[in-house]
Amino acid sequence: MDFKLLLIKIVQVLKSKSKRTTLLARLGFYNNMGDEEYLKMQFKNVFGYDLDLEKPQTYSEKLQWLKLYDRNPLYTTMVDKAAVKDYVAEKIGEQHIIKTLGVWDRFDDIDFDALPEQFVLKCTHDSGGLVVCKDKKQLNKFIAKIKINWGLKTNFYRQSREWPYKDVKPRILAEEYMEDSKTEELRDYKFFAFDGEVKAMFIASERNNKDTETRFDFFDREFNHLPFTNGHPNAGVFPKKPEKFEEMMALAEKLSVGIPQARIDFYEVDGRVYFGEITFFHWGGMMPFEPHEWDEKFGEWIKIPNIE
Repeated sequence: MDFKLLLIKIVQVLKSKSKRTTLLARLGFYNNMGDEEYLKMQFKNVFGYDLDLEKPQTYSEKLQWLKLYDRNPLYTTMVDKAAVKDYVAEKIGEQHIIKTLGVWDRFDDIDFDALPEQFVLKCTHDSGGLVVCKDKKQLNKFIAKIKINWGLKTNFYRQSREWPYKDVKPRILAEEYMEDSKTEELRDYKFFAFDGEVKAMFIASERNNKDTETRFDFFDREFNHLPFTNGHPNAGVFPKKPEKFEEMMALAEKLSVGIPQARIDFYEVDGRVYFGEITFFHWGGMMPFEPHEWDEKFGEWIKIPNIE
């Protein structure tokens, strides 16, 4: 990250009450605050109105309700990027699992000589802390160590009260490097599934372009583009429908049976589908939809016991 970009991020944190709260939470300032109190405070920071846990209506409200009251112990396994592989393989087959090259507790334990020339490092409990190595000879291990060690210290439970992460042991996972031969990238496809039924999905683009912001484009189950934004603007040219769209959707539905809602991510590589991850709280439920009516629409798709 260059100095200009770092400065921009610092200014964004200073100007945004919600970003300041997230940073302070990450540093442990709210460790003694109860989950409900913290979520109500942060929700008000983000949306400007009070969180209704008695009769939640929107997607954002219902995600906070699920954080507090839908505490299936299996979710902890499902968010652990290493442990989830056996679970998913049993559900949809080993052929959809990216090969694991190693798992370690500390960066210094990694035997880089034993790793292939290309690989990916990530933390088992983190999101975004990624080291992609396309040429081992060019890998800056010092920078990689800083990034991974920062990821090891990240606690999603602490900053957004996503409780499934609370008991995930922070480890380092090395996976086989993969990219599609046509696009020369590894693009993921993120499906929103509600108890066995996919209702929407999105594709992120421009993530590797330093000169522009990441783009998010949402689609329905027939791959019609949906007219809203959530976190990032739409692309100028909408992404194309993936070749294995229907297969990925079917797999997401199979993995989501019995779960009120989950975002399930897949990769498409040279005509084959690979599992990415399961996320129970998209953006932590702390990202406005524009227009707001789509927050309400997504909320309709989550069925909460004893409330609907």
